[in-house]
Amino acid sequence: MAKTDRPDTYDIAIVGGGPSGRIAALSLAQAGFSCVLFAPPLQRQDGRTTALWQQSIDLLRDIGIWTDIESNAVSLKKMRMIDGTRRLLRAPEVTFDSAELGMEEFGFNILNSELNTVLEKKCADQADLTVISEPVQSAAFGADRVTLTTRSGIEVAARLGVAADGRNSVLREFAGIDVKRWSYPQVAVVLNLEHRLPHQHVSTEFHTETGPFTLVPLPGRQSALVCVETAEGAAALLKLAPNELEQELERRSHSVLGAFKLASEPQSFPLSGLNARKLVSERLVLLGETAHVFPPIGAQGLNLSLRDILDLKSVLTGARVRQSDIGSMAVLSGYETKRMGDIRTRTNAVDLLNRSLLTSFLPVQAARSVGMYLAGRVGPLRRILMREGMTPGSAFRLGR
Repeated sequence: MAKTDRPDTYDIAIVGGGPSGRIAALSLAQAGFSCVLFAPPLQRQDGRTTALWQQSIDLLRDIGIWTDIESNAVSLKKMRMIDGTRRLLRAPEVTFDSAELGMEEFGFNILNSELNTVLEKKCADQADLTVISEPVQSAAFGADRVTLTTRSGIEVAARLGVAADGRNSVLREFAGIDVKRWSYPQVAVVLNLEHRLPHQHVSTEFHTETGPFTLVPLPGRQSALVCVETAEGAAALLKLAPNELEQELERRSHSVLGAFKLASEPQSFPLSGLNARKLVSERLVLLGETAHVFPPIGAQGLNLSLRDILDLKSVLTGARVRQSDIGSMAVLSGYETKRMGDIRTRTNAVDLLNRSLLTSFLPVQAARSVGMYLAGRVGPLRRILMREGMTPGSAFRLGR
């Protein structure tokens, strides 16, 4: 199909211009489905970064964009966790080393702005993918198709809709899928830093009474910082003059990377969570932050979303082989079955870890300290945690 030709009905309509929507569109189009992507122009001032594990890197390699990103990505070889609280019960320091699993690295840290730019160009050039640079305003779900309409009146039909339009999804709302939302008394302050000492490809996470304080390597002597604070604490940080902020952040990091210098403007984001009550309805599937949202802990967010895409592609290609209707509930229920366990496990684990940092309840502090102690001292347990952190179920597969 030529890029200028539009079928009466596409196989799949993907809604969402973020990484999840664009990667899903590329992956499904390259699998041979006729796809249309509704993706408004990207905002390029996002200074945040994303750590991607090997399974996610493999997906980016498969869709043909990893070579465009790799030169500016930084490998993550070790993950160091330090109890930075001042409580009675403190956990011992733990370091997870990719070499212990026979791997060169756990994954790579990349700039969101660079990933988005590469994805935008790749989508524009991809055969069997039509890009409409407008948001969807309404959706109607029929017996054999979903019809999407933009603000300017463009109307498109598809056998299946994929909602990747974020936590305030239009498609999810029109489909009537309920969500569970919750909030945390925390705000993430995010910025990039230059530092005097080399990071040695080590990601360092301090666990504090207000949440994680995490330094993730960037090219050269730079790191991305995610500092989780109370709303008042975050506001106080953002009011500091640049040199005062640099000194305060260095103090909180115990100078593990030497003196700091700001390399980007600070941004702040209130922390919240969301889970969709179900992942599918007739002619619709949810993926990415349309289906699940949780705090930026353990680099789980986008990696979880990319596993959504891998499982969706597997289910849809299997249905095509069987000549089944890809938008039917009989097919889509297979996607929900594959994804629900992973989503619930990751959401609960991140929520539990985050809340364990906030509580002053001694038994919870003791349980967290014992867990960290065992992870540091018991090799088999540590390796299970490392494998499970990257790929669910991999630690328990035979032959690993």
